[in-house]
Amino acid sequence: MAVCARLCGVGPARGCRRRGAAREQRRGGAGDSEPDTDTDPEEAGGGGAAEDEEAAERIEGGRPVPHPAEASPAGRAPLSLLELPPELLVQIFGSLPGTDLPSLARVCTTFRRILRTDTIWRRRCREEYGVCENLRKLEITGVSCRDVYAKLLHRYRHILGLWQPDIGPYGGLLNVVVDGLFIIGWMYLPPHDPHVDDPMRFKPLFRIHLMERKCATVECMYGHKGPHNGHIQIVKKDEFSTKCNQTDHHRMSGGRQEEFRTWLREEWGRTLEDIFHEHMQELILMKFIYTSQYDNCLTYRRIYLPPSSPDDLIKPGLFKGTYGSHGLEIVMLSFHGKKAKGTKITGDPNIPAGQQTVEIDLAHPLQLPDIENLRDFSELSRIVLEVQEQVRREEQEQEHRQEEEDASQPAAKALGGEGAEGEDTAAGAEGTTQDKAPPSQPFVLPMGVISRNEDYPRTCRICYYGTGLIAGHGFTSPERTPGVFVLFDDDRFGFIWLELKSFSLYSRIKVAFQNAEAPSREAFDEMLKNIQSLAT
Repeated sequence: MAVCARLCGVGPARGCRRRGAAREQRRGGAGDSEPDTDTDPEEAGGGGAAEDEEAAERIEGGRPVPHPAEASPAGRAPLSLLELPPELLVQIFGSLPGTDLPSLARVCTTFRRILRTDTIWRRRCREEYGVCENLRKLEITGVSCRDVYAKLLHRYRHILGLWQPDIGPYGGLLNVVVDGLFIIGWMYLPPHDPHVDDPMRFKPLFRIHLMERKCATVECMYGHKGPHNGHIQIVKKDEFSTKCNQTDHHRMSGGRQEEFRTWLREEWGRTLEDIFHEHMQELILMKFIYTSQYDNCLTYRRIYLPPSSPDDLIKPGLFKGTYGSHGLEIVMLSFHGKKAKGTKITGDPNIPAGQQTVEIDLAHPLQLPDIENLRDFSELSRIVLEVQEQVRREEQEQEHRQEEEDASQPAAKALGGEGAEGEDTAAGAEGTTQDKAPPSQPFVLPMGVISRNEDYPRTCRICYYGTGLIAGHGFTSPERTPGVFVLFDDDRFGFIWLELKSFSLYSRIKVAFQNAEAPSREAFDEMLKNIQSLAT
């Protein structure tokens, strides 16, 4: 009781507000329930009485004059928070998370008045969302920092981060960030084929900001006629949708033909004449799906950057790379024990976004032949197929041991545990062998292997056996085929598709994405499972 009385600034004779509220709640009265941490910050600092305005002026301008009821006798240390100078309370409250401030505002009217101070909310905007703009210029439009926090940043915080749009099999990469006093959704696009080392291209799809009427405004940025009215709906956790309310802004004066030429030039960096004989039907279908989705309602699903570990071969992340005649794609490289996986963030009519395009077996490194023999595709194929057969035998032996373990007695299972320990020891020895591998070795593509990018590195660190996913149009007859994973350096790797006799080169996307880290390894694995199930 004494602690609560000191916090509220009242004594036992006047009663304790918190205890009274709890008593009313137990009696089934109308007292406020305990607010959760996700309470709307707009509740903090509310009220518009003349007394509140006077208190706010005392706090924000000059040295605050203490309220008579708040003054403490000279020479005595303050026993209540209410006895502290208001400017000190502003500093204390400004260091708390914004989601906690509404609960604090319910303690007493004095706290509520202090929480009207814009300095508190300016600090929360800066520390929680990285808003570095001079927020004082908002005074011109009458928008406060509390408005920015409560009606823009806090309200739309769930859509910050990385997302994959649901555009048929094509997918994509959307990054929603706080940019100044805006929230902007940037669509990231790979460089023009085949320049994998070039930086990513990006363009805005939508933006959200506050207008003079103090409410958030959503604008669609797609098209060539400037911002126009749009709508955003948070469907459920880790999923939201956008809708354009003025799709006529997407149209160009020259009609569909001009739109198609512009799209080819911007998205592919090529003219219609350049690719007239290359996959024309596929491009027309892709443009139709892409445009029709933007004209209607587009759904986005959250994706995370892969978590990293000191034992990873290289830092996991997003890479851009060549993929046959489909241009450049975005792939996410992640590590899972003795396996590494490349998941498609962007896809094509053959292999849709979300599918696992390559899988690398880190337990089976490949020793490439000397540079002269490496030019012979049949020699490389022989080495890879031998490892493939070895992997197949090991998998069969593992299945057989598992069956015996399941059928054996507890004592036999204990012996099986010793066998598993032996396997770990062998794996450890194998890892030691990999650590002793030379830092680099000459590399050249075998004769007959097609590569859209001839400017690949001529040395590599190490190679591993892997499999790549191939399929017919519409993801028909998917099949995993053997290949070679080639690690060039920390930021580049390649994959040789034996059956296709083609080579893909991938380069790291060097963008500092924010709000994109997975909360846990389990959350990341669940995300991978979800986007793959949506792709089938």
